[in-house]
Amino acid sequence: MPSSILPFVAEQLLTDIEKSYKERSQLPDDLLIALRSVFGSCALQALDLVDQRSVTCVSSPSGRRVFRVMGGSGQMYTCYTSCHYCPCPAFSMLVLKRNTSLLCKHILAACLCQAMGLSQQEQVSDQDMTRILAGQAHTDL
Repeated sequence: MPSSILPFVAEQLLTDIEKSYKERSQLPDDLLIALRSVFGSCALQALDLVDQRSVTCVSSPSGRRVFRVMGGSGQMYTCYTSCHYCPCPAFSMLVLKRNTSLLCKHILAACLCQAMGLSQQEQVSDQDMTRILAGQAHTDL
């Protein structure tokens, strides 16, 4: 999951979470504290989305993959973990405009689910994936 977009500390933390979860099937307190320290209040919100099983990994035969995250308001967001982008208002405001947060809760939840292997899985056709990537897909795909 390494990416040059996230600072090294955040990348390393997600790598440590992946390793620890594979070994123990849970996250130790020190990693939870580190998660909160690096990502702030969005860490708790993201963990809540993970617990609610709100993250779905959508993939297609061509190998394309995106994450769809059901936000607390019931809005579905298509998140791109490879470039750490989410179309939600919080991402636009806190990450892009104010630069006060590394990620929004939706992307962090997708990254955590990816690291821990906890996302729902959904296969779609390449045509449906093209519609998702173009922003033309309905939330029921």
